[in-house]
Amino acid sequence: MFLLSEDLIFPSVQTANDDGLLAVGGDLSIKRLLLAYKKGIFPWYNQGEPIMWYSPNPRMVLFPNQLKISKSMKQVIQKNKFTVTYNQNFEGVISNCKNIFRATDQGRTWITNEMEQAYINLHKEGIAKSVEVWEHFDSAQYDKELVGGLYGVDLGTVFCGESMFSKVSNASKLAFIKLTQKLEKENYKLIDCQVYNNHLASLGATEISRDEFLTFLKF
Repeated sequence: MFLLSEDLIFPSVQTANDDGLLAVGGDLSIKRLLLAYKKGIFPWYNQGEPIMWYSPNPRMVLFPNQLKISKSMKQVIQKNKFTVTYNQNFEGVISNCKNIFRATDQGRTWITNEMEQAYINLHKEGIAKSVEVWEHFDSAQYDKELVGGLYGVDLGTVFCGESMFSKVSNASKLAFIKLTQKLEKENYKLIDCQVYNNHLASLGATEISRDEFLTFLKF
């Protein structure tokens, strides 16, 4: 395992251990985070721990044209009870992702204060993006509540998903579906889902080797 210094470098991802842990230390500066994502690396650690950097093998991804929408989700979409927006409330989305309870198979459950601020900084630079899902709670279109969403890092042809949340049934699924459809129209190669979870597998995500994943990051 590699101990990072102030230098903006990462070791080869091939040196990661079986859990994908590659390096420890460094910081969450905009430059370091962007370099990490371009190399297939992301931070993942708990409050009170040093920053830990991962590049797992295999890698969970979704190719936009392989999105699966269940019959029940199609019915949810047709009911039109939600409004989906993009980059309208990034801080609200990441705050909810940080604080909401999450099932154990849905990946990491803790976003540290340091990480929250780091991704807000990335958003201000136009690098981190959010999807918001709003539920209408009366007839007024402007009278709505943030009930779901997701955020991630946009590399231009690859979207690296970080976390999602749902306060009502299907809200995070809707955010993911709408984002995927949008990215397919914009010719994105794939969505990086990082590690396996049942929620995303049900939407069409699959595992590929780290080496194959890295080919999609070449610009």
